[in-house]
Amino acid sequence: MNCIVTAGPTYEALDEVRRLTNFSTGKLGTELANFLVARGHDVTLLLGYYSTYRGEQFAQTVRTFSSTAQLADMLREAAGETIGAVFHAAAVSDFKFGKIWKRSPTGELTELQAGKISTRRGTLLAELVPTTKIIAHLRGWYPHARIVGWKYEVDGGRAQVLAKAEQQVAENQINACVANGRAYGPGFGFVTGAGESKHCVDQPALFDTLAEQAGKSGK
Repeated sequence: MNCIVTAGPTYEALDEVRRLTNFSTGKLGTELANFLVARGHDVTLLLGYYSTYRGEQFAQTVRTFSSTAQLADMLREAAGETIGAVFHAAAVSDFKFGKIWKRSPTGELTELQAGKISTRRGTLLAELVPTTKIIAHLRGWYPHARIVGWKYEVDGGRAQVLAKAEQQVAENQINACVANGRAYGPGFGFVTGAGESKHCVDQPALFDTLAEQAGKSGK
């Protein structure tokens, strides 16, 4: 089966030399791609340019992305009947920068624009604008593929993370969502619907479960 795996972080520019990103290493997605190749699948790995994981890459095709918009473009361009499964493990930035302002002593805001915003301007105010939710578009781009999303959370507890994963599945019409992070605790939750989930004790158990998705056909 032809599979797409996204992995690693996106980044959003503040100016021409600074950016907003996250701590994703790209390790899990890269190793998932390797696992699927070993199972006989043809895999395209879309990997964040600033992924720090430097392990082996066995995916037949590897492409790198920078911003959320570029990753979205790659996924839209790759859409087609030949794609059987999409594993969206990339850590997509929730925000991008909007306007940058300098506040005067009297409280007035002046918008700043520069290739490199100088620190000599002192304390600045940065607007954070939500990025495009890629997961919301995947079913439209891949109407017949098996689609798995990710929900990584650090606040709350396992029940809350599973509830958010269930919400992701329902709202985006995907087949499953992997729940993990500090809020979930050790292991991974594999959520397929409201009240339907499976606990995977470690990464090998998760990969076996995800490989089952790649072995299924149709939405």
